Amino acid sequence: MAEVLTAHFARPVNPGSSRAPGLAFLYDWTMGSPPAYYSLCLSTMLSITGAREVIMTFSLSSTSFQDGAAIPIKHTCDGADVSPPLAWSGAPPGTRGFALIADDPDAPAGTWVHWVLYNLPAAVSDLPENIAKVESLDLGGARQGRNDFRRPGYGGPCPPPGPAHRYFFRLYALDAPLTLKAGAQKKDLEAAMQGHVLGTAQLMGTYARSKR
Repeated sequence: MAEVLTAHFARPVNPGSSRAPGLAFLYDWTMGSPPAYYSLCLSTMLSITGAREVIMTFSLSSTSFQDGAAIPIKHTCDGADVSPPLAWSGAPPGTRGFALIADDPDAPAGTWVHWVLYNLPAAVSDLPENIAKVESLDLGGARQGRNDFRRPGYGGPCPPPGPAHRYFFRLYALDAPLTLKAGAQKKDLEAAMQGHVLGTAQLMGTYARSKR
């Protein structure tokens, strides 16, 4: 098949043709049938687009738990309450930094914010376990905002006894650094990110506490 396509591709385009030289062989190969020509072009374009989507998938993961699985106790208020290790790949082209929000939409009083982090440099592709609970990090200017425990940094799952809650870790790829004051909250970060988000990666874990 490759030889056949090469032979047709090498043939000159008829003078006055409006078809691009790169697509001329497709028209000839389909015996000059416009429906077949356009169908083949569309199939080829979709195949290429699909391949790019697979290659460019922006994903977030943790070695502590799989997406949809239970979060280990050491990352909760019942344990050491240390942040989980996170890693990501496939950031969109043009990414100049990252921001992270972790929250619990199942909290009784409404969504509870557990982590706000922003201005992570584009060169960073992971966060180790147990990130310090301070506003400024030694990560190229990265900063941590205040969670709903009214503290900077990570605050682990601490739901009331009952059914498991879901905890969403969302990483945002941004096209520019953000200007936020110290102590920024989730709402401040979301407002600052408007118009700058190139892509979002998500990881969800669960945690439940039993009655004692």
